[in-house]
Amino acid sequence: MSGDADSGEPVESRGREVEILKGRRASLDKLRAGGIEPFALTFDPDAHTADVRSEFGEIEDGAETGQRRKLAGRVVLARRQGKLAFLVLRDRTGDLQLFCQQNAMGDNFDLLDDVDLGDIVGAEGEVMKTKRGELSLKAERLTMLTKALRPLPEKWHGLKDPDLQQRRRYVHLIVDDQPRRYVVARSEALKTIRRVLDERDYVEFEGPMLQSVAGGANARPFTTYHNILDVEMKLRISLELFLKRMLVGGLERVYEIGRNFRNEGIDRDHNPEFTMLEAYQAYGDYNTMMRLTEDLIVDCARAVNAVMGRDSERLLVPYRDAQIDLTPPFRQITILGSVSQAIGEEVTLDRPDLERLAGRHDVPLDPAWGPGKIIQEMFEKIVEGGIVEPTFVCDFPREVSPLARPHRENPGLTEHFDLIIGGLELVTAFSELTDPDEQRAKFGDQLRLKEAGDEEAHPLDEDFLRALEHGMPPAGGMGMGIDRLLMVLTDAPSLRDLIMFPSHRPEER
Repeated sequence: MSGDADSGEPVESRGREVEILKGRRASLDKLRAGGIEPFALTFDPDAHTADVRSEFGEIEDGAETGQRRKLAGRVVLARRQGKLAFLVLRDRTGDLQLFCQQNAMGDNFDLLDDVDLGDIVGAEGEVMKTKRGELSLKAERLTMLTKALRPLPEKWHGLKDPDLQQRRRYVHLIVDDQPRRYVVARSEALKTIRRVLDERDYVEFEGPMLQSVAGGANARPFTTYHNILDVEMKLRISLELFLKRMLVGGLERVYEIGRNFRNEGIDRDHNPEFTMLEAYQAYGDYNTMMRLTEDLIVDCARAVNAVMGRDSERLLVPYRDAQIDLTPPFRQITILGSVSQAIGEEVTLDRPDLERLAGRHDVPLDPAWGPGKIIQEMFEKIVEGGIVEPTFVCDFPREVSPLARPHRENPGLTEHFDLIIGGLELVTAFSELTDPDEQRAKFGDQLRLKEAGDEEAHPLDEDFLRALEHGMPPAGGMGMGIDRLLMVLTDAPSLRDLIMFPSHRPEER
């Protein structure tokens, strides 16, 4: 039984790493020569380490329980003292010490000679607590379940490089609690979202990921080719348009949780592959979606706080250097009002005036942009990053909201809100546009932007227009970025810490 140097990060020399790998192979051969299969078919544990801690954690030091348990997990620490050995077994719920004595294990004790850090073993024995107060399983038998042919990261250096953590997430998950918490937090948030929507009589739907027209957002898609159909296809950039087709078909309340793909940059807040929730409710509007959004955020915050070891009843989450209070109702502002307040001058949709103001505040412009796009850019550059507490930013210009309904009081705007928390846009929602003629005109505006060189302008989708011509009920719709929501609720450094296997350039060899 031995501790190993790091295989995931630089070691003293390449020769040392090669020797470690040779030693693992030698242990593998020795096990097989002794009639022990190093890759077992199955094992049937009857408890997790957390179960043992919950049931027996309060017993007295030195106590024996007479209760036997059968555990399985990975060996993450080990020390040997002659006829006595201590292993730390890690499963998905935590760690527990294995207390191994030769007189209790007999010949099975010899297996420890070939147990290395990272090996997966099964252990059977009595639950007890050492005289020093360490809850343990007094092993009577160990079973080799999987021989690890590569070692864990070395104790003192670990796996510190963020790029390496993402490339070798399987190792990062083994040695670090934090990414495992992120995985569980995502799972709990998704279960919560489904519960909230299911209780409100929404139906879950799965739309196609390969689409002939990638619509529903202004973004550049990934392009591929379907050999059998002999057509170019796009990976979807949004869930929206097929969910709206479901409203046309009479589903009335429908949602999808799924992956979108946008061929764009990578930074702390953006990743080309990401998870969205979109939900649509017939006979609602963007006010309906505000209330639904608040309910989803609140329930997800409680679920994630429980995973992160916080008070799940309090709606406070730490994010960067702030404590964000998610208690509803959330603040409401307008995009025009927020920009006006930030620059100390009233902003309208007058383009020459906007050019002047944008130049004064160092907001770069594209000649093809209309006033709505300039307003959106000014908001994103000047205002958005400073919004920490949950805030609904409402009533966007029509130019930047091609799928939203014109505002009931100001037809130059739309019934469109974004929810900003911690400087991040987490949710976009509309009172949905149902007039097919108006939608065609807006697609035409987008087509002119595309012809002028805007690669992210929305494409013309004739099939979606045909669906609208069959009649879509008035509706509210919302889209929530799951990864961004979790970044706020867990205070993760970036989206790539929450997406377990993000895209990378190939490793240099």
